[in-house]
Parts: sequence; structure tokens; C-alpha cells
Amino acid sequence: MRPPGPGDEHSLTHFNIEAGEDIHWLPRHLLPEGVVLPVGGNDWWLYDDRLLAVGHFDPEGRVLGSQLVDDPETVAECARLRDLLWTIAVPHAEYKP
Repeated sequence: MRPPGPGDEHSLTHFNIEAGEDIHWLPRHLLPEGVVLPVGGNDWWLYDDRLLAVGHFDPEGRVLGSQLVDDPETVAECARLRDLLWTIAVPHAEYKP
């Protein structure tokens, strides 16, 4: 059995959508010039604008684990960036990895 790969997350997202999530994708090459990604540029998930789960991956994209962050400044920076980038992110139904 092979470890999960980067495309697997996209193919399983329909479960999140069925549960009520609104999923958008933003490939890093579409980031506006000058945007600095918080939390070391790692992927992150924001929960209720109060908590972050920061993903850590190996060079091949395999999940190493997540780190929970509740520092108010870090969470606020990620919420601000989410709001800024949401309008250019691609809705799941339109995104092709």
C-alpha cells in the first residue's frame, strides 16, 4: 500500500463538502506578489477564528503531523490572510490539481 499523496486530499474533499465545508484551493503560484505566508509557509486550517492546525509534511508530501496553535496574534494573522485571499482562491468544483 502506498502512502497518501498530494492529489489524494483533493479526491477526498467531497466528504468535507457533504459535511458542510466550503472548500477553496489556492495554488502557491497564484499568491499575489508580496504576500508572506504565516507559520513558516506551512499549510494550515483555521477553526472558528480561534485555533489553527498547522500541517507538517516531508519533502515527498507525506503528512508528518499537525501542530495546534492558539496564539491570538498568529490566529488573527491567518484569519486576515484568509479573508484577503479567499476572493482569488478557486472553488473546489472548479479546481483541477
